[in-house]
Amino acid sequence: MASHSSSPECEKACRKIHASWNQLNHLGLALALRTAADRRRIKETYKAMYGEDLVERLRRNHISNPKNEMCNILYMWMLEPAERDAIVARDAFECSVVNHRALIEIYTRRKTNHLFFTKQAYSALCKRNLDQDIIGEQNSPSQRILVALAASHRSHHDDVSQHIAKCDAKRLYDAGKRRMGMVDEPVILEMFSKRSIPQLSLAFSSYKHIYGHDYTNTLKKDCCGEFEDTLRMVVKCIYNPAKYYSKMVDTSMKGPETDNRALTRVVLGSIEVGMEEVKTMYEKGYGKKLKDAICELLPEDDYRDFLVALTNGPISIP
Repeated sequence: MASHSSSPECEKACRKIHASWNQLNHLGLALALRTAADRRRIKETYKAMYGEDLVERLRRNHISNPKNEMCNILYMWMLEPAERDAIVARDAFECSVVNHRALIEIYTRRKTNHLFFTKQAYSALCKRNLDQDIIGEQNSPSQRILVALAASHRSHHDDVSQHIAKCDAKRLYDAGKRRMGMVDEPVILEMFSKRSIPQLSLAFSSYKHIYGHDYTNTLKKDCCGEFEDTLRMVVKCIYNPAKYYSKMVDTSMKGPETDNRALTRVVLGSIEVGMEEVKTMYEKGYGKKLKDAICELLPEDDYRDFLVALTNGPISIP
């Protein structure tokens, strides 16, 4: 029996899903164009109508078909953002070499109050503390920056100050002038540990306003080293996430073999930072529409069709 709060359209979507378990393309089309609120309503209505947890059914499908990326992306798509982050973080630590990029994407994309739920979900999934897992990792430039970002999220709210941003912009400039070819790492780590993500973004914006170019341009032109390379990536995530994700989507599709797991992660991340902005940046950077690139670079299958549908944006259930 359906919930009293469910709409006829929502119930119709649930019936379509229930009839499509053996046809992933139909299942994908039933779910791809739904907003986050719609997906929650569908999960509630499906449970009421069929007595089964929709996400658990998708999880079992994924476990039974671990190499089928369509099963994985359907499962990830229907999770809450915090639950999705927890799985991405768990998988990042389980790689032969820890995937710091995936962890940095989480810490730079989430506001402090949202990251709180990510950490709760990670604890429930892994029985461990996310920040402590990062602190316990082998020392490296990426690990040190992640430790600083974690400290920032524990200590600060998302309020911003233009005055602090201007001061930080000058500190960034000075930090690049201390040693030829390298930034002053302690200064950067201290700043990252004491500023919220919105405050850091404002600092990078102030840097461009004061000095006439992006901070990443300074890092690329004047600085070299593993810390500087990682810092440049982090700055891109914070200051221009649409450009960062457009590049990562392109990178994941190209090469000898498409990295479907990374592609799934960055496409879902693109939706969270704003798919329309990511599509605009992709077309500006690569001279073609994102959906056209997906069709050109990926083999024709259910996974490709689902990605194209995701780029078209959600259609809400009435």
